[in-house]
Amino acid sequence: MSIRELSPAQAHDRLAHGAVLIDVREAHERAGGMAEGARGVARAELQADPAAHLPRPEQEILLICQTGKRSADAAQALLDAGYANVASVAGGTVAWREQALPLVQPVASAADRDFFDRYSRHLLLPQVGEAGQRRLQQSRVLVLGAGGLGAPAGFYLAAAGVGHLRFADHDRVERSNLHRQIVHTEASVGQLKVDSARERLLALNPAIDIEAVPQRVTSDNVDALLDGVDVVLDGSDNFPLRYLLNDACIKHRLPLVYAAIERFDGQVSVFDAGRQRGVAPCYRCLFPEPPPPEFAPNCSEAGVLGVLPGLAGVLQATEVLKLLLGIGEPLVGRLLRFDALGMRFRETGIGPDPQCPFCAPGVPFPGYIDYAAFCRGG
Repeated sequence: MSIRELSPAQAHDRLAHGAVLIDVREAHERAGGMAEGARGVARAELQADPAAHLPRPEQEILLICQTGKRSADAAQALLDAGYANVASVAGGTVAWREQALPLVQPVASAADRDFFDRYSRHLLLPQVGEAGQRRLQQSRVLVLGAGGLGAPAGFYLAAAGVGHLRFADHDRVERSNLHRQIVHTEASVGQLKVDSARERLLALNPAIDIEAVPQRVTSDNVDALLDGVDVVLDGSDNFPLRYLLNDACIKHRLPLVYAAIERFDGQVSVFDAGRQRGVAPCYRCLFPEPPPPEFAPNCSEAGVLGVLPGLAGVLQATEVLKLLLGIGEPLVGRLLRFDALGMRFRETGIGPDPQCPFCAPGVPFPGYIDYAAFCRGG
């Protein structure tokens, strides 16, 4: 039996004569406005148990979606289930709106309206959906450093709706930061970076929490900083801090999203040895010992193309979101390197070191060390 279609005007008229109108879109789509008189029942829910949502089978049932495709498919499913008096609204809610027919806003709290509107494009992704977005809303991420890497990563994590971002950085904004640390502005010069970042990110998304910790990260406070977080993003720019973060994440069984940049080159990886002993490598498996200082200058010594930390930071943010959502293939056991001048990317596999003193299976956590001395070769 072919699907009967009605125009929005015809459907509106049939409502006055006792027809039932069902909006089969998802809740986040209906939040933008529904045809007046419609009831919201998502298509999958309706098809799974029509009797729970529909009146008697002989009742006239009209289905509407966004443009008419899903409602036609749902109408066919109802016909197959024995509901004979079913029609789909041609053009869906888009056509209903264009014809200036009455729309209503579903009853919802201001927070829910903000949620469905702000994250509407995420909610359309099957890999995210409402459940995934709620998971992001409940997640906590430590961003170590509110500088070149933390600035772009923080922007995208805040925009994506990660519910709690904890920024740790003791530095203040300098004018030389502004060509790459895009979370800060001219007015931020002299301000603590974590406070500047907090202001800008809350202006972008006031629905999340930003915790500003104006402290230098050390062995004494790293455990407290990692407390309660789900993922750690390494935006540091020195080897002692990278080794400290690696060791702390192994101790606390947390994934560490790493990046490093220099001049025109960058690299990104995910170290998850704390949760995957003997399977995933840690930072020490890649770099058992730090290079001599002359072979690893920082940005203030070697310079950096302003967009380069943006590229690396966005890749880090992508990995954080994948880890929080449990989707895709994170960069665990893989080092992604890129050359911005040639715009070339290459991937290198990294295996766990069975002799690693921190992450080898069965090795107890040896405790924090003097990282500055270790990196000096002392």
